[in-house]
Amino acid sequence: MKEMGTSKTEIFTEQQNVLANYAKALSHPARIAIVQHLMTTNTCVCGDIVNEIGLAQATVSQHLKELKKAGIIQGTVEGTSVCYCIDANAWKQLSTILGAFISKDLKQASSCC
Repeated sequence: MKEMGTSKTEIFTEQQNVLANYAKALSHPARIAIVQHLMTTNTCVCGDIVNEIGLAQATVSQHLKELKKAGIIQGTVEGTSVCYCIDANAWKQLSTILGAFISKDLKQASSCC
């Protein structure tokens, strides 16, 4: 499990840490756009992500690095470029964990605030 900064990750469940790791990686709209773009293509994407997202190459590279570090995407080197695609196993895990988290019923549905 990857550390979350200086927080005490060991006091939380593995599922909580995994969900937080994925959420952190997806916490920027550019990363959401990158993931959405990769999801709409049925192949690895090499190079055209910058054109699709509309950000500088260095910025896109940094966002790709964060998504790859979290395990959401995979990257393979092909010649002088790196090709990216969604990691299907990670996406299934994220879907399962996030779905379970979101679908939990509230203990109390009153307006307490």
